[in-house]
Amino acid sequence: MLGRSSGGVFRLKGGFRPSPVPLPCPRAPGLPPWAGISGGPPPGANIGKPLEGIRILDLTRVLAGPFATMNLGDLGGEVIKVEKPGTGDDTRSWGPPFVGNESVYFLSVNRNKKSIAVDLKNPKGVKIIKELSAVSDILVENYIPGKLAAMGLGYEDINKIAPQIVYCSITGYGQTGPKFQRAGYDSVAAAASGLLHITGTEGGEPVRPGVAMTDLATGLYAYGAIMAALLQRQKTGKGMHVDCNLLSSQVACLTYIASNFLNCKTETKQWGTAHASIVPYQAFKTKDGYIVVGAGNDQQFATVCKILGLSEISHHPKYKNNQQRVLNREELIGILSARFLEEETTKWLELFEGSGVPYGPINSMKQVFSDPQVLHNGLVMAMNHPTAGKIAVPGPAVRYSQFDVSEPKPPPLLGQHTLEILKGTLGYKDDDIKELLSSGVVAQHERI
Repeated sequence: MLGRSSGGVFRLKGGFRPSPVPLPCPRAPGLPPWAGISGGPPPGANIGKPLEGIRILDLTRVLAGPFATMNLGDLGGEVIKVEKPGTGDDTRSWGPPFVGNESVYFLSVNRNKKSIAVDLKNPKGVKIIKELSAVSDILVENYIPGKLAAMGLGYEDINKIAPQIVYCSITGYGQTGPKFQRAGYDSVAAAASGLLHITGTEGGEPVRPGVAMTDLATGLYAYGAIMAALLQRQKTGKGMHVDCNLLSSQVACLTYIASNFLNCKTETKQWGTAHASIVPYQAFKTKDGYIVVGAGNDQQFATVCKILGLSEISHHPKYKNNQQRVLNREELIGILSARFLEEETTKWLELFEGSGVPYGPINSMKQVFSDPQVLHNGLVMAMNHPTAGKIAVPGPAVRYSQFDVSEPKPPPLLGQHTLEILKGTLGYKDDDIKELLSSGVVAQHERI
């Protein structure tokens, strides 16, 4: 599988990989000739996407892990999603809604991936994963700590055969500690991290955010950490283990709320749409809906008052600066709320347009995806799925000047690429593949 090639890299089946030992060279292995030269690539150079040639072995399911690997796939990485024969990723059955027989939940976070169905309880299945690891750059998994190690697929096991691997583990609580073997679920981690304690209407019950933000934040942390580990590998020639978990991600995302407690012992309560330290900054009910308005400084507050026809209160001693407005929050919000109720949302949107004050409506999904800015930003990504037909999902949030993230591949059918990967990536013979299929070690989707 391995053979020395020029330029200080190993050539593995599937592409060039950095050497496991740092070698002297003017630039990191695998970089194009113009790397490091002032002015960048020459005109007309085919740059491609940054992760083209990088292979990601994806042993994750549900949301945090698949979200991370989907983002890597958007940047050109070859993502091989390993799934359990027969059932696959848990979210394949999460619905309704379904498009045809496909779960919309699964479709939302699995574009730009290939699917191989492998039974990891079978030693031959474990062997396949080890072989794929040897020709991959990244492995991402979200098993309970110790479970993959018991199969011979833990980091120490994989590192021996693939020292180039960036092995990212996504768990509920981390690799060690008093709770490390607990299963990780978004709502539980959101509760334990304090997010549910500070979310909801004032004096009401705890409220779970409308999407699994703890999972998604962890996926983004994992995505960024994997990219950092790849950069480190360019310096050292070696892979590493990356430990991401739901609890740590959400506690880190508490930012100023956490700092309020750590520095001032201030326990934050639920504020609904309001802000603990800025007034006004919240949703206001209008005659027919809601509008969110924020005044981050005294000038913006004066502008809000002028638009509302309440200029006199911007000069009142109780509201002259943000500190006073926070102290007198209840009375001020009562005055502003009464005024907002007098007009419809569209009228207020017209009045605030061009004012320099942060404002916006609370949109339904229908309104979100008809919003001209959402459409302009290209946030709807359409694809043709082999069984569901034309589908649409929210696309990447980031755009780049030197490459495009369009033309995605649709989320795979379960085991859609099993034969392709065994034969093309690992070089298995037809007879060997036939035996693996007949014994149930692997599975190929019937439609392919």
